[in-house]
Amino acid sequence: MPNNAHLLIVDPEIRAAAREALEPLGLEVVEVASGAALVAGWDPERTQLVLLDGTAPGLDSLALCGELRRFPGGEHAPVLLLVAGDDPDGVSRAFAAGATDFVCCPLEAGVLAHRARNLVHARQMATHLRRSEEKLAKAQRIAQLGWWEWDLEANTLVCSQEFYAILGLERDSFGGTYESLLRCIPRSDREELKGLIDATLRGGDPFSTDHRITRSDGAERIVYQQAEVSRDEAGDVVRLVGTIQDITERKRAEDQIRFLAYFDSLTGLPNRRQFTERLARSLQTAQRHNRLAALLFLDLDRFKRINDTLGHSAGDHLLQEVSSRLLTCLRKTDCVTRPSEIAAESVVARLGGDEFIVLLGEVNRVQDAAKVARRIVEVLSEPFVLQGQEVVVTTSIGITLFPFDGEDADTLLKNADTAMYHAKDQGRNNYQFYNESMNATAFERLVLEANLRRALERQEFVLHYQPQVKLQDGRIFGAEALIRWRHPEMGLVPPGKFIPLAEETGLIVPIGEWALRTACEQMRAWQEEGLPTVRIAVNVSSPQFADPGFAATVDRILRATGLLPEHLDLEMTESILMGDVETSILCLRQLKELGVWLSVDDFGTGYSSLSYLRRFAIDTLKVDRSFLLNVPDDPDHVAITSAIIALAHSLHLGVIAEGVESPEQVRFLRPQGCGDAQGFLFSRPVDAEEFRVLLACGRLDCPAD
Repeated sequence: MPNNAHLLIVDPEIRAAAREALEPLGLEVVEVASGAALVAGWDPERTQLVLLDGTAPGLDSLALCGELRRFPGGEHAPVLLLVAGDDPDGVSRAFAAGATDFVCCPLEAGVLAHRARNLVHARQMATHLRRSEEKLAKAQRIAQLGWWEWDLEANTLVCSQEFYAILGLERDSFGGTYESLLRCIPRSDREELKGLIDATLRGGDPFSTDHRITRSDGAERIVYQQAEVSRDEAGDVVRLVGTIQDITERKRAEDQIRFLAYFDSLTGLPNRRQFTERLARSLQTAQRHNRLAALLFLDLDRFKRINDTLGHSAGDHLLQEVSSRLLTCLRKTDCVTRPSEIAAESVVARLGGDEFIVLLGEVNRVQDAAKVARRIVEVLSEPFVLQGQEVVVTTSIGITLFPFDGEDADTLLKNADTAMYHAKDQGRNNYQFYNESMNATAFERLVLEANLRRALERQEFVLHYQPQVKLQDGRIFGAEALIRWRHPEMGLVPPGKFIPLAEETGLIVPIGEWALRTACEQMRAWQEEGLPTVRIAVNVSSPQFADPGFAATVDRILRATGLLPEHLDLEMTESILMGDVETSILCLRQLKELGVWLSVDDFGTGYSSLSYLRRFAIDTLKVDRSFLLNVPDDPDHVAITSAIIALAHSLHLGVIAEGVESPEQVRFLRPQGCGDAQGFLFSRPVDAEEFRVLLACGRLDCPAD
């Protein structure tokens, strides 16, 4: 597209000569008859030249020139004004009006072409430069990069527009001096920057630094400044030229990356990486000064149950609360509180999951570590409130001492972990110091876990059955299916040894489903043999019950085995039901709709609310064996057992006494209205073939008679 040359010339001869001179330059000559026509056809993007006749009578070319300069884009348009050669003041008036150049009349075509060519070329160069400057300004605005130049002799500071934008200032309010810049810098950073500038002025070496600025609106930002000197011909420093860039967001991102690398995002505590580095340094210090150091390895007891019953959001909230309690119950000399308050020798960190660790970098006595551990156990034993419910979560702690239990970080951590598991084996909610014998126990546990993972596929699990009888006549009305593990080398592994391990590793879910299916298959097989029909009771673990699809799993197994729902009794403990009450109510309702029997196992050993107990769709309460242990000799146990039986009757629930082992217990239970029981007095749990024989008899002796 050709560029325009607008001609507003009255004299036809001059207009013809101008066209003849301009068209060979590649300009599309547009003739306009008046100033109004010129304004109406104005296109600042295409117009490369405006030729006005300043000699024409009745045409105020000077005023028109000034008007064009006020148009958008007109300030850069080349305006060539024809002036009379005999008018000595014409040139001055032309430039005063805003003309770019002039040509004298009478017009010479060669001079006009030369002047026009120069103006068009200058226009193109200026346009290119202006666009480059706009691109540079845009890039600087995007990068938040400004520049400044300090004239040392005049003490003037010339700055770019982006410089003012970074400082949140208007150009007129800045002041334009070196001191004006320093006033925008907080006092704590100001002296350091002045020192760098003075060193650069003395030695001539450039500098770069990060520092804070305070914007006019009070906001604090972080900037990166770099500068170098400018010298005159004699080699003297006359200017300092520099750039300033807002790097606040980059610094925040770097801080966030560093935080994620060294701190736990959920609790804000140091993570494993930072802890490992701090531990290595602390051990070096302890060794150099011949001091003791202690590691306390914490693991929350049965934390998985919280996630399974209340959900992971509740679990995360619990971890945050545990973190807060650790920070409040440990003195600042014991641990790090927050990243900004890092102590010199000690740290508390979250290693992952529900594992925390405390490093006591300077311990005077072994008892000091025990004192801290005891305080942690006490504080974490207090109830937590999760989703409006009180939940008790305890902790088990393993303690190792440097240099007695290891001289390097890996050994100390491994041994502390071993001691922590020993604390769990001792009943949880306690602390244990490491000793060498624990390694053998830990190795045994590792082997047991490895074998447990393969036990299902190797078909090493079996079910034993303990009869449930009517105390009135010894009739067998039910059987509780109890899982046993027959290992080819270890023999019969006690349930108390592998069931907790299965719960911790998550293997209890597939194991529990196997037990449920096997029990239903066995009961159906006995029925097909023509043996008396009884209810088969199967224990349900917390992870199974927490599965939203548990009811569907039960339904699928019943359909696959052909066992009628009323012949299946599912047993859940109080703690399982009270984990998430509303979810429990929904699950129990779904199971009840299937038609299965529902029982609360080990009743009285956990915490339950009677108001919730009434809402649970259950059929039976099972009195825990611990209450019958000293009945009828212990008045307290007698009172508790009687109260549970009375409670079951008032709620119109069945009641079964577990762990009945003596005729005296039977004679106590009958008058209380407890007609159902199970225990060693009648039969120990037996394998399927032995139970088949018992079931064929239909009754067992009741020694109380």
